[in-house]
Amino acid sequence: MPLPLYSLALAVFAMGTSEFMLAGLLPDIASDLGVTVGTAGTLTSAFAIGMVVGAPLMAGLARDRSPRSGLLGFVLVFVAAHIAGAAASGFPVLFAARIVAALANAGFLAVAVTTAAALVPGNRKGRAVAVLLSGTTVATVAGVPGGAVLGTLLGWRVTFWAVAVLCVPAAAGILRGIPARSAHAGEADGRVLRSELAQLGNRRLVLVLLLGALVNAATFASFTFLAPIVTGTAGLEPLWIPVVLVLFGVGSFVGVTIAGRLSDRHPGLVLAIGGPLLLIGWPALAVTAGKPVVLLILVFVQGALSFAVGSTLITRVLYEAAGAPTMAGSYATAALNVGAAAGPLLAAATLGTAALGKGAGDLGPLWVSALLVAIALLIALPSGVVRRHGPRQRGAEQRAEPN
Repeated sequence: MPLPLYSLALAVFAMGTSEFMLAGLLPDIASDLGVTVGTAGTLTSAFAIGMVVGAPLMAGLARDRSPRSGLLGFVLVFVAAHIAGAAASGFPVLFAARIVAALANAGFLAVAVTTAAALVPGNRKGRAVAVLLSGTTVATVAGVPGGAVLGTLLGWRVTFWAVAVLCVPAAAGILRGIPARSAHAGEADGRVLRSELAQLGNRRLVLVLLLGALVNAATFASFTFLAPIVTGTAGLEPLWIPVVLVLFGVGSFVGVTIAGRLSDRHPGLVLAIGGPLLLIGWPALAVTAGKPVVLLILVFVQGALSFAVGSTLITRVLYEAAGAPTMAGSYATAALNVGAAAGPLLAAATLGTAALGKGAGDLGPLWVSALLVAIALLIALPSGVVRRHGPRQRGAEQRAEPN
């Protein structure tokens, strides 16, 4: 894989750490800025909304720029937002900084996905996406726990400074390694933009985007609420929470790595095997969550399956949206963040319920994840949306590309 891909992955690691780290910092932020924990929690919602809105908006604004200038600009804005957040004297400033950071993050991911695919031969897009997404999976393994420890020892503001510092080598790598000129230079006019937006009328593309949103919603529905399952249903000490989160992150890294080697030529195989196993895994985890050893094993497995299936669907978006070379990444980014925002909201509605028996409130998110995956499979199986693969798919992609 080209070295510049790893600079993009480093930036994604920093951004992923920023996105997820607030879960362990909200009480300190609330205390420091004189707001309730519930009010501080709106920072997470603001970031998610900014990601959904920002992906197509920022990609559209950056499409007439070279990949280097677009990516570098988004990283620098992201750094500036974190410096402003670290220095914030009041909650409104921090809230605004999180929205700006989310817009920059969304724009970066939208451009990075298409740039990563352009850095490799056409039949290795899946491998490139896997390297890029490894930044997010490593963030869940190391970045988020590290941020929590740093925030506990030195205060929440230090974590914002740390994220800003992490972006510096990524920016340097982008400046040195990403092409200065776009592969689609001269195409960024209104007519071509309308043509790219028209790709959203492609039924197969819309189906893949819907599947990606559903699977990601299932992933974050359970990942967001693993802590109460660990300390409640499983009866483990709070110190086990970061262990479980790290296991999920390690599993996600393994899953995205394996899928990266298969998603170009055999996407149907990944989804035909991974999809049903993912569906079985969430109820299995709900039923056996009271057994700590089984819980630890299944959390790892579900992390691997979730990201294997999810990253494969992202790769399919790039193939199905071959006629939208500058906007395809934004479509994938928006779909994934719709899922990331919707999943926890649906899961939260089940907390505190006892519809399924004692302690079922903690397990509600797991059943929500199972339902979301089931819906995805019911949509995917009759549609045949990922049957094509390998040389046949690449030929279709080449015919779809503009001359």
